[in-house]
Amino acid sequence: MNTPLNDLALDQIFRKARTANAWQDIDVPEVLVRAVYDLSKWGATSANICPARYLWIRSEAAKEKLKPFLMEANVPKVLTAPWTVILAWDERFEDKVPQLFPHNPDAKNWFSDAEAHFDAAFRNATLQGAYLMLAARALGLDCGPMSGFDRPGVDQAFFAHDKKMKHWKSNFICAFGYGDEAALFDRSPRLDFDEACVIA
Repeated sequence: MNTPLNDLALDQIFRKARTANAWQDIDVPEVLVRAVYDLSKWGATSANICPARYLWIRSEAAKEKLKPFLMEANVPKVLTAPWTVILAWDERFEDKVPQLFPHNPDAKNWFSDAEAHFDAAFRNATLQGAYLMLAARALGLDCGPMSGFDRPGVDQAFFAHDKKMKHWKSNFICAFGYGDEAALFDRSPRLDFDEACVIA
């Protein structure tokens, strides 16, 4: 039987975790980014379809390429972050289903309906993006998720002409690093249980 995490761990992942708006000038090694992904990949998805794809932006050239597609307020958050990932979903995710769901390779046909296909891909890739953020926090990093960007522009600039990524579609962007606490906003409130929940 699992045991609850201690309060220090819960604080780091949830209660005291904040959305970073600026970054300390501290590098994040690639080995840590790989560890974040390797931890997050164990999060559950429907039939283990794992539709999320990740384009990690580190170089100055890649940041400058992304810059024109960002909402103005998000530009400094990306340009100064050690890493920014474009969280995407794969329009051809079902091609991997026989590999990922080997006890029923025919499961790829469960997603032949266009609406069900999009619903499964987008919902589960979004879940995977949340897992990535939790994994990053668990490993000591701060996260700066953002949706203020030109998604079609990003898809065209980064994915459309690349053989590996041509079927990827962007969902949201998240910067990673060690956040600058001086740039944090006051903590916003959350809904309590009785406001957000119903027990049937």
